Amino acid sequence: MKRFLGFVGLMLAATYAKGQDVVKGVVVEQGSNDGITNVFVHDTNNKQITLVDKNGKFTIKSGKNHLVIFDAPGYVSDTLVIIDNKPLTVVLKPAGIMLNEVRVNTTKRLPFDPRIEYPEVYRKSKVYVLSPSTWFSKEGKDARRLKKYFASEERERYVDKHYTAKYVETLVPLRGVELENFMALYRPSYEYVRANNGPTIAMFINDSYKKYKALPAGQKQLESLNAR
Repeated sequence: MKRFLGFVGLMLAATYAKGQDVVKGVVVEQGSNDGITNVFVHDTNNKQITLVDKNGKFTIKSGKNHLVIFDAPGYVSDTLVIIDNKPLTVVLKPAGIMLNEVRVNTTKRLPFDPRIEYPEVYRKSKVYVLSPSTWFSKEGKDARRLKKYFASEERERYVDKHYTAKYVETLVPLRGVELENFMALYRPSYEYVRANNGPTIAMFINDSYKKYKALPAGQKQLESLNAR
């Protein structure tokens, strides 16, 4: 009986190990095939989470039939089902319009609270004086990078909430690409939006429109926006 239980235990361990394979791949932008940085990868089954490197490459512990989410600022998230451990090429589609590190979103963004959705990131990002491994481990470094990304994403979503195309077009006679160009050029900072109320932001938009009208025609045409 003991030998039988031991055999079953080995079989279960082997099955678990097989289901926790390492999956590697690269995340690229649709249309360019350039690697995307600041993409976080999250296995929803085993709660593993990681960031891609500067070339868009990633490695994560995952397994067959696991759901893995790929998310990055300015891109449409993608969710894949892992079929095997063959290298993956994940293609993300740009969401909205990017200008340097400024974006204009014309679609409604869902509420985002990373502390609730990804509590393990905040747990793993902590550094303890008496635990050097928390300083130098890849897991800890990745968690701290993710924490910075989440903080940036929260700020951008806060601006998005108050600086929408629907609101801006009630104040200026611009539509379509012209509106997008204007909003990208004069996007307020997080600090400004946080410190000012609706009427003040409306004044900011009106003043910005006066500056926009005074620009030479060539400076109103943003190459990086037209390329999308």
